[in-house]
Amino acid sequence: MALNASAIFWLNAQDGRDKGMTTATPAEAEFPPKLVDGRGRGWYRGDCHVHSQRSHGGELTPEQLASAAREVGLDFIAITEHNTADTHGAWGSLAGDDLLVVLGQEVVTDTGHWLALGLEPGQVIDWRYHPRDGLIGEALDQVHRAGGVCVVAHPHAPYPSGAFKYPFRGFDAVEVWNGLWSSDLPWNADNEAAVAEWGHGLAAEIHHGRWRPAIGNSDVHLRGQIGTPQTVVLAEELGTAAVLAGIRAGHTWIADSGAVRLSFTARADERSVGIGEQLDTGGAPVVARVKVTGVPSGTVSFHTDRGAMHHDVLPHEGAGTIYWRTSAGESMFIRVEVRHPTGHTAAMTNPIIIS
Repeated sequence: MALNASAIFWLNAQDGRDKGMTTATPAEAEFPPKLVDGRGRGWYRGDCHVHSQRSHGGELTPEQLASAAREVGLDFIAITEHNTADTHGAWGSLAGDDLLVVLGQEVVTDTGHWLALGLEPGQVIDWRYHPRDGLIGEALDQVHRAGGVCVVAHPHAPYPSGAFKYPFRGFDAVEVWNGLWSSDLPWNADNEAAVAEWGHGLAAEIHHGRWRPAIGNSDVHLRGQIGTPQTVVLAEELGTAAVLAGIRAGHTWIADSGAVRLSFTARADERSVGIGEQLDTGGAPVVARVKVTGVPSGTVSFHTDRGAMHHDVLPHEGAGTIYWRTSAGESMFIRVEVRHPTGHTAAMTNPIIIS
């Protein structure tokens, strides 16, 4: 769904206090629980960049967002209004045993946006600084002290204030795939640039022992956007702390919709690991395995520190398993991209580290 002029005037705004939306007063506030009981270890689908009417350009109420999230099969969402926590207290009755709601904020500065995920109820992170001030580190520390995760948002967004001008130092992850500006599929040149930048930097980051995982979100403002794309997280339970731990560790992959399914592992002898993990090969050959469904005639490609090394085409029905062989001497890491025949990305993974 394309944005029109009336839907994007928020881009130059610093907060939503002129929006006129009714929000809960402190006495009325009901915050969502941080844990969904009875949901153990598994892969959970979520959208970590969600806006209601409280953010400029947003047209959906919290009730409508919760309903839409359930309709597309999401297990969790993160509420990230522009520079405000005013809707945190509106989500207590909207969460449930089928939907975790993570409290957060989109920190909108004049020189880039970022996501603060896992905030305390009502917590607001300051946005009044610039790269030359050297003050962003204090804001990141506030989030980390709350147990939260800091994510660079849409680093190549095509509008004033959207392109990210700060160093990535101190951030836990990068939103390389943002669905807001796409019309039919959640993919465009800005996402392509963000993925390329992230992919090119992986080798150096892995070498220095700290790499930043990639995630993807809808940045929903309008109807029909939520969950396009979505981040799929391996978490020990469906709770805020566990989901954020999975994101922080890179145990995630990104899908353009709930129709796409993927599993990715790498094996050396009897040792096998999954996305975001490290495979100690012991000198043995490595066999990477990707199983995909939901991408008819799609292309699966394996990427390493040397670039795109191998690709194969899925069957017309969209389901298939692809294998590729390499070694620790040839590949520092392996990550996977799946593309539709149009060239738009259907799914991508974080790397498996090879040693």
